[in-house]
Formats: sequence, structure tokens, C-alpha cells
Amino acid sequence: MMPWLLRRFLRFLVSLLALIVIPITWIVNKRRNGSCPPPTNPLLFKSATSLSKMIRNRQLKSEQLVMAYIERCREVNHFLNAIVEPRYELALRDARLVDKMLEAYTGSTETLAANYPLLGLPITVKESIAVEGMSNDAGTVYDYRNPAKKDAEIVKLLKAAGAIPIAVTNTPQLCMNWETYNNVSGLTLNPYNLKCTTGGSSGGEVALISSAASIIGVGSDIAGSLRLPPMFTGIFGHKPTPRYLSIEGHMPDCLDPTFEEYFALGPITRYAEDLPLVLKVLKQVNSPEIPFDKPIEFKKIKFYYMEGEGSDVTDKIGPEIKKAMDKARSYIKHTYNIEVEELKIKDIEHMWEISLRVLFKIDHVRNIYTDPERREFWISTWPEVVKKLLGFSRHNFTCVAYGPAKKFFDALPTECYKKLVALFERIKNDFQESLSDNAVLFYPTFPGPAHVHYRIFYKFLNFGYLTIFNALGLPVTACPLGFSENGMPVGMQIVANKHNDHLTIAVAQEFEKAFGGWVPPNTSIETVQKYKNLDNHQI
Repeated sequence: MMPWLLRRFLRFLVSLLALIVIPITWIVNKRRNGSCPPPTNPLLFKSATSLSKMIRNRQLKSEQLVMAYIERCREVNHFLNAIVEPRYELALRDARLVDKMLEAYTGSTETLAANYPLLGLPITVKESIAVEGMSNDAGTVYDYRNPAKKDAEIVKLLKAAGAIPIAVTNTPQLCMNWETYNNVSGLTLNPYNLKCTTGGSSGGEVALISSAASIIGVGSDIAGSLRLPPMFTGIFGHKPTPRYLSIEGHMPDCLDPTFEEYFALGPITRYAEDLPLVLKVLKQVNSPEIPFDKPIEFKKIKFYYMEGEGSDVTDKIGPEIKKAMDKARSYIKHTYNIEVEELKIKDIEHMWEISLRVLFKIDHVRNIYTDPERREFWISTWPEVVKKLLGFSRHNFTCVAYGPAKKFFDALPTECYKKLVALFERIKNDFQESLSDNAVLFYPTFPGPAHVHYRIFYKFLNFGYLTIFNALGLPVTACPLGFSENGMPVGMQIVANKHNDHLTIAVAQEFEKAFGGWVPPNTSIETVQKYKNLDNHQI
């Protein structure tokens, strides 16, 4: 186990980094003021579930909807810098084809819903997920443009269901950061406060969705990227049970067969009701069935909470996150007369180190040191490190640092790792027994709301709040729970056992009804409800 002295040294290191980073980030972000403008088109407040019905019932043209979102993208991207490459003209062409098809269609709307559940809906895709003809470099500087040759598997399924991609969105280089910045597209800003981060690595995707410039999108997650960015921007994200969705077509990919146990692609939405809609479309053929349409009896569910893994490495949760979680617990108690019990797992304090070691144990993840001719080999690490120190590298710091970090962990004694794995197996079994098939766990996403850009460089030890569930392989829904006193979104993770994704989403839907869910920048909950409830003739 990690010695106490090393843990203390890590805490000292981040305290020292804070002294350096805080004044620098204050200067860098001083001129970034305000937030992006509120949406005004009523169409932008409708859920994907509602809009798909309107299109199938010929109450709304796909072209009209796609144009509304393109106009909103053009309006907000000036503030957010979330779009890597637009697909506007092709999207409008696709929308017109949908409208022509519907004009000629004589079958039932039920058949349309079964065959094309996302018919005519505009969507956005994280740039690391391949969309044919679009940028797929994952924020890496190249000497030439190399667009995706074909769609990723989940993009094929989205298109087959009738969805229309309108843009690919920003991500840190090779998705290796909790700040969405790279040397190609630059920095993505938070729509609620331009001084603040959207998190990473799905930061571009959540910035567009939360600002009402996209209805639904897809991102990826190996260290919280479907959970931290949604929490920082007040929307929903879902990390599914491992292997429920295909990860084919993601950059970076990996040759290690264990990669899929920890890495996942998944949906990001403004409304919780849209999560099952997208997940049912994206399901792999051979994945186990998850009963998303099954009504949930909340009085038969066990509810647990934890406020962290108890490690002395991560920061404790702040008052705003604690208040939000207490609000969720109180709601369950007063609405269903169910006590939300604290879940106690023996040796849980070691999960910070375990998750770190397990994720670094994955071999052959494509990175800047991967030999382009022989994927299983690396080119020399240290020349790139020296170039970075001298200011000549065109790669981001976290991508350069991955090489030395990987070599360090690979060099550690295997006996120590074996002991960690044995402990890990006991912890996994305890989680599995505690959650069974009828329980959910409330868990913090991060110690506080979105922070100022680049301050992740002294908060990075808090990854333990996120990577614990990648290591454990459990499905998690990121659920918004309101706003802090400074107007920044707050939320938490809702966790369940494998193949119980429907439970986490059902609870997220319940909290959305109770607390209002997504509210766009500079807009009230009342405005959201007003526009969302407008009937088709009023739009």
C-alpha cells in the first residue's frame, strides 16, 4: 500500500502547486467575464423524446429543427469555443431528405418510432468519436488533415436511428485531461461562467448541450468524462455498464482486451427521459438486455450514500456538494419514507491507489509515444519530455507526462500490485453484495462546483471520486441537483450494480422532477417549464 509519508508528500505537492497556479490562473482568466446568452427559441427547450414525436407526427419539420440548432450553435460558439468542426450544410441536406421521406410515408407512426426513434433529430459528437469526413484527431496537432474514414459503431447506430450530426466537439488532446484544452482548437469555456472550466474530456460536448445548442450527444469515459463535465454544466451523463455499448471508432483506442472493462462510450443529455431513448439505440447486439421501460417501485429500492472513499489524499467534499446530497437524501426520506443509509466498505480508503494502479496497468493505449508502424511498441519517451521542458513540444503537458508516469508504475514491484489486486477483489465483492440488484448509491462527483480554468493542476488528486467506478466497472448516472450560491451547477453520481443502469436513470428522472433538472444560462426554472410545456400549436 502507498506509505503514509508518500500520501503526505502528495498533499504537500498539491498545496505547493496551488500557491503557483492560483495567481497565474487569476491573471489568465481576468478578462473572461460573463456567460453565454439565454436561448429564446421554444424549440430549444423541448426534449429529444418530445421532438422525435413531433417530427414523426409531421407537426415539425426536421429542417426547421436542425436550422434552429445550427443558429444556436453559431450564437453561442463565439462565447464557448466548443465546436471543432461544423457539419451544417450536410446536416440540412440530411434533414430535407427526412422531410421528403415523411411526405411520402404512408405507414404508422408506431412503425416509424420502432425503426427510427431519433428521426430528424440534430446531435453532436465528441471529436474523439469518428464521424465520417469529420475531424477525428482528438485535439492532436498534425501536419495534414486526416478526417475519419468511416463512422464509429455508435455513430452508425445513431444515423441508422435517424439522427443527424451537426458538429464534432472539443476535447483535450487524446482525452487526457480534466480541462478541455488542446493546441489545435484551444480552450472551451463554461456557459454559466466563462472564467470556469467545463471539465474534461467531454467538455466541448457538455458546453453545447447545456447552452441549448445541442439536444443530445455522445462522449467517452475512462476517468470521469461522462460525469464530471455534466456536473460542471448542470446536465445528465451516463457511464454505462462495461461492454454495453461498442467502443469501436474511438481515438485513442487500445490493444489491451481489458480496456473495455474500464472505458466506455455513453450519452449526454439535457433531460433524463432522453437517456434510455439513446441507450436503447446504441446497445450492442450481444449485450444483456436492461429493462429501461420497466416501472421502478422506489419503495423496494435500497438507498445508500457515501461522501468519498475516506482517503487522506483527496479533498473532502465542500459545503455546496454536501448540501446538494443532503437535499437528495431528504427527498427520498420524506417522499418514500426510506432512510438513505451510509454504505461502509472495508478498506475503501485504498481505492484511490487501486484505481490509479489498475488504470495505469492497461497496456497499449494509443498515445503520443506509440510507434506508428508497430502499435505494441513505444518510441523513446525522454526526447519529448526534454522538448516540452524547453518549450518546443507541440503536445499538451498531460500527454507528455503520461509516458514517464506509465514507466514509473510499470517499474513498481509486482508483489505490491498483487496485494492491491487481492484487496481490490474483496472490495468489488463487497460492492456487489451491498448493491445487489435493488440498490443505488449516492456519491459525490467532485468536491465542489466548476472551478476557474486550469486549476485542475492542483486539484488532480480528486480524480479518485471518478475513477473508482471505472475500476469497479459499475454504471453511473451524473445527475444535476441545482445550483451553488454563485450560480454554478452542482450534482452527484448515482451508482448501481452492473446491468442495473435502469435504476440509476430512474432515480435521476425522479430528482429531475423534484429539483428542476437542467436550467440554461441566464434562465429561470419557470421559463424552462413554460417553454417545455408549450403545445405544438404554440411553438
